Amino acid sequence: MDLLLILTYTAICVVIFKVFKIPLNKWTVPTAVLGGIVLLGTLLLLMNYNHPYSRFAREYFVTVPINPLVTGKVVDVAVTPNDPIREGDVLFRLDPRPFESALIQKQAALKAAEQEVPQLEAAWETAKASVERAQADRDRSKSEYERYEAGRRKGGANSPFTALELDNKRQLYFAAEAQLTAARAEEMRVRYAYESNIDGVNTKVAAARAELARAEFDLEQSVVRAPSDGVVTHMALRPGMVVVPMPLRPVMSFIPNGQRYFVGAFWQNSMLRLKAGDEAEVILDAAPGQVFKGRVAQILPAMAEGEVQANGQLQSSARMFQRGRVLVMIEFERSDEMQAFPAGVAGQVAIYTDHFSHVAVMRKVLLRMQGWLNYLFGEGH
Repeated sequence: MDLLLILTYTAICVVIFKVFKIPLNKWTVPTAVLGGIVLLGTLLLLMNYNHPYSRFAREYFVTVPINPLVTGKVVDVAVTPNDPIREGDVLFRLDPRPFESALIQKQAALKAAEQEVPQLEAAWETAKASVERAQADRDRSKSEYERYEAGRRKGGANSPFTALELDNKRQLYFAAEAQLTAARAEEMRVRYAYESNIDGVNTKVAAARAELARAEFDLEQSVVRAPSDGVVTHMALRPGMVVVPMPLRPVMSFIPNGQRYFVGAFWQNSMLRLKAGDEAEVILDAAPGQVFKGRVAQILPAMAEGEVQANGQLQSSARMFQRGRVLVMIEFERSDEMQAFPAGVAGQVAIYTDHFSHVAVMRKVLLRMQGWLNYLFGEGH
């Protein structure tokens, strides 16, 4: 852009020398050269300082990596590359038979778990009855043992109860006490199994329902759908491929219809004047002669050249040699203007601040001249 300004001044000088027939001598030529140096130098300093320009600008967009949440064989690819699709449209389908079989198995497991609940209740009632029976047997054995023991103690040597009979009654009593303890333990075990609940639902039933929900989710995920409105491009997925849920190996890239970000890289000294809300103009390599108006949306608060992460490696001093530029996000006045161009187009951007606004006219003229050159050059000349 500086070269354009110099060439313009040169052309003006040539025209003036020709029209007014000014002779070329040791006075006129140095005057024109020195005047150009002073004039252009002053204009360039004012223009570059107050109305910065960057030839490094590009539109950025977010892609969504599409990855299945289950492993399966692709049986159908329903999406057509580069055709707009709506949210919820089918992208591809996996073979559903393994997931349908797992779903039937989990449904059967849930039914069996639900049937176990009344069985546990009946077992608990049976265990309580066993406890009552064992307690009655224990009480009867205890009463007989105490009666024999009292008779043996009162009768002494003339007692009708022998020592052997008394010992038998004592052993029967101890056996009945042990049976009561075992019955109580069994009743407690069955009661705990019956009363084991989560939010009022038996734990086995709750676990079976969770597994059933997981099986239903896996079956649902065998059909992969678009997360939002957008388009799929550069697709290589074909039926017969086996896909697995690996985050680092997506099977296709989805471009949602969202806001695009046009970013320009400016010298760091440009930050002395730039602020959010400043007027901006953009020219694109893909649109020769067109100028798109916008404003500074945000000046990014960090530069990647200074990033440090905890990775166990020492930082090289070579990174200090990378000066880097400040990234400035540009918001277009008409967001629909960029929809006619492929996402990721490159261009150039100029920002006009409130300082020395009359010099901004020159920057606008030069930017338009640069845009006209896009008819001849298309690779960031």
